[in-house]
Amino acid sequence: MAEAVNGNGSVLVVGGGMSGLSAALETAEAGRQVYIVEKEPYLGGRVARMNKYFPKLCPPNCGLEINFRRIKANPLVRFFTMAAVTRIEGTAGNFDVTVKIAPRYVNERCTGCGLCAEAAETEIPNPFNYGLDKVKAAYLPHDFAFPMRYVLAPEVIGTPEAEKIKAACPYDAIELDMVPKEFELKVGAIVWATGWEPYSAERIAYYGFGKYKNVVTNVILERLASPNGPTGGRIVRPSDGADVKNVAFVQCAGSRDENHLPYCSGVCCLASLKQATYLLEQDPEARATIFYIDIRALGKFEEFYTKVQKDERVRLIKGKAGEILEDPATGLVTVQVEDQATGKILKEPFDLVVLATGMVPSTAAEKVPAAVAYDDYGFILSESGVPGIVGAGCVKRPVDVATSVQDATAAALKAIQATVRR
Repeated sequence: MAEAVNGNGSVLVVGGGMSGLSAALETAEAGRQVYIVEKEPYLGGRVARMNKYFPKLCPPNCGLEINFRRIKANPLVRFFTMAAVTRIEGTAGNFDVTVKIAPRYVNERCTGCGLCAEAAETEIPNPFNYGLDKVKAAYLPHDFAFPMRYVLAPEVIGTPEAEKIKAACPYDAIELDMVPKEFELKVGAIVWATGWEPYSAERIAYYGFGKYKNVVTNVILERLASPNGPTGGRIVRPSDGADVKNVAFVQCAGSRDENHLPYCSGVCCLASLKQATYLLEQDPEARATIFYIDIRALGKFEEFYTKVQKDERVRLIKGKAGEILEDPATGLVTVQVEDQATGKILKEPFDLVVLATGMVPSTAAEKVPAAVAYDDYGFILSESGVPGIVGAGCVKRPVDVATSVQDATAAALKAIQATVRR
């Protein structure tokens, strides 16, 4: 008969994205107390910023809403947003963890009415939209945010504007004297599911990201195509807001490159194929060109690849894009590439260029505060080196959303097993 080691069968899940939510809910529904720690002011992670999943091309809010309902219905799940784990000590079945919470300046009495935002005057870059637009200093992270609670930007704390915002709230939900706080948790196991970051496209100097306005990344295009994004779901040129007719997708932007990311992230090809459908759905007369080294669309995704490939408005050219230049007068962006099928050097102008950057594990920069083992690129090894600490999702390897959910279920089982003895 299994019993909790030292009587502690609770599990801490670090990361509130799709992997973290899945691991937490599977664990809680197995009867264990679960704590979720998430650095953002909302749960949902990068999936909440997506427009659609591939290959079904359905919106992510469907899956997220189901998970949020499961959280609300399960008293064994507690979550903390704007929070981070700063210390882990102990062994499997008996971990002591320190969690630090940043001030939100808005408490649980918030009803999401928006009166605080109406009173605010200062605007800040919108973090949810990668700074593509601005929000008021009192803001809801996004329309589908969970928890549905506003955040007050620290830029206005200590100013008369902050007092004005506080006075506008009829529910006494604004707390201007909030400070960072720490608390301790005792848990039996830890699932580390902090996800991934897009590779920094600024490092690929010859592609001009950050220099040319009409060169964007795949995560930015996802926000441009989203109905709750900065353009209301309209894919436009950032330079002038004009509609786009001709878009280039540059695959392996920094990936499979010894000077940047030596590995393939596996999902970037499918993401570009998906995003090409966004463009064609918006404008049936538009055209998409995908410059690729190899198209990675294995197993169940081959049918999706074949379907997009057959569309005459989509052109796939085998060749690694070289230098990208933008004409300051027209905003057109020229991509130079050698077409490996013909041997010809192509130099073609496009309205917009989308860089398909790879996935970097969050643990490449922010390590687990324990003696966890990593590979050469910062991914947590399947055997983490610390019994009771389990990696889940994209901190282990680059994967799509469905695979992340599957891996999170396995991580939940491992975490439960780490807290019991027979």
